[in-house]
Amino acid sequence: MKTNFKIVLFAVIAAVSVSAANAQTYTNFIRQTQFPTGVVWDASVISSGTQLSPLAIDPGGASFELWTVKSTPLTSYLLNSKFVGTYIPLAWSYVVSEDPYETIPRTRADRPFWVYIYISGLLNGATDPVPSKSVKLLRHVQSYGAGGTGIVLDRSLATLFSTSTVNVNGWYVTNINLSSIPGADRSKIRGEERFSVYSQADYQAPELQLTAQTIQVWPVATSTVTGITSGAIIKGAMPTVTVNLTDLYPDSRVYAKAYPGAANINTTGTVVPGSAVIIYETIPQNRILTLNDWNRVVTDDGVWTVDIMTATPFGTERLSTFTFTVDRTIKLNGAVTSSD
Repeated sequence: MKTNFKIVLFAVIAAVSVSAANAQTYTNFIRQTQFPTGVVWDASVISSGTQLSPLAIDPGGASFELWTVKSTPLTSYLLNSKFVGTYIPLAWSYVVSEDPYETIPRTRADRPFWVYIYISGLLNGATDPVPSKSVKLLRHVQSYGAGGTGIVLDRSLATLFSTSTVNVNGWYVTNINLSSIPGADRSKIRGEERFSVYSQADYQAPELQLTAQTIQVWPVATSTVTGITSGAIIKGAMPTVTVNLTDLYPDSRVYAKAYPGAANINTTGTVVPGSAVIIYETIPQNRILTLNDWNRVVTDDGVWTVDIMTATPFGTERLSTFTFTVDRTIKLNGAVTSSD
């Protein structure tokens, strides 16, 4: 009985999220902790599939944590966790955002996300043990701080944002419109939210985490432009313009587009040569964009606009814009006279 239980439960834990890590960049392992003895065993796992638990499940149950470790920079991430026992309910959880990035769920400070939790195995008999009748749902929030990336983060310092108790099996779905990570400027928060399910404590095992999912939240990108001001009149060559880009989303593309007329985000325009920046990272990036060869784009006199655009998993948006007037026409004032 113990062996069969061990195989089934380990198949469940090994199948959750382990395929999310890229074998060339990440290594994966599962940490098994026995109760009530506290014995800990780490087992390496491949990016997909199942394998037997290295230790048999004791009567007090066992917890399983699925970790992935990135080599450069050396960073570890807890992807999921499970606790299994003789009468402890089962729980599964996952977080979905508009960003399809597979390794770690992530989103932006101004975007929604969804939390899915499934509970099974809850009992309701008069003689059933207390831990078999209910579980606790917890939501923690934690800021990375200004410029933080979550590396070497003490997650025990996370703030408990909300808690509830459920005693009915089934799905629990939560729509989070905006993250609750603390921060004065809500567009610039950076940190993570953790959603977990805990068992109730009893005489054999303490309160333990049955499952948990974390989502990273990154700030909204901003840009500032120097070298030209809106309303400027350009009579000669186009000036060198510097664009400071801050907090570019880890998966994003930035470019400058120029077009005749007043600012209109829906105008297609022409991409300024050399203005494209492609970001494919795990954390937000800062960049400096220089426009110094764009006379061939602004070809005619009149009002022109340049938009600094970014394309992310959430759509294409304008970071900043400036409008100017080109007046290169040479005007001569004089008179023509003749004498006999």
